[in-house]
Amino acid sequence: MPLFLEDLEAGQSFVSPGRTITEADVMSFAAWTNDNNQVHTDAEFAKGTRYGQRIVHGMLGASLCLGLIARTGVFEGSAVALLGIDGWRFTAPVFIGDTVTCTVDILSTRPTSSGTTASSNAR
Repeated sequence: MPLFLEDLEAGQSFVSPGRTITEADVMSFAAWTNDNNQVHTDAEFAKGTRYGQRIVHGMLGASLCLGLIARTGVFEGSAVALLGIDGWRFTAPVFIGDTVTCTVDILSTRPTSSGTTASSNAR
């Protein structure tokens, strides 16, 4: 069920469902982005890297998070477009087999300048 601006207030927190990243996810992402870096696609090569295994593309992880956040319903009726993602940093690797969840913390809300749509600030 979508939430609307009047349903949101600073201090609220929403947690997405989880999603386990598979080898097929990584290989498919590599194919459609043409990012075939061996650290993502070659298990033997990745054994010799600092992580000892393949890592998930950073943008695959970020894209997955956006989809998981959409499943919370937080922005369904309250946001028109993604205008940016403040403060996102890739601080640790994500590996094949990891399950990802996302937390949305509502920092503030405000109507847009047109007055016809709404936006919220979240991290």
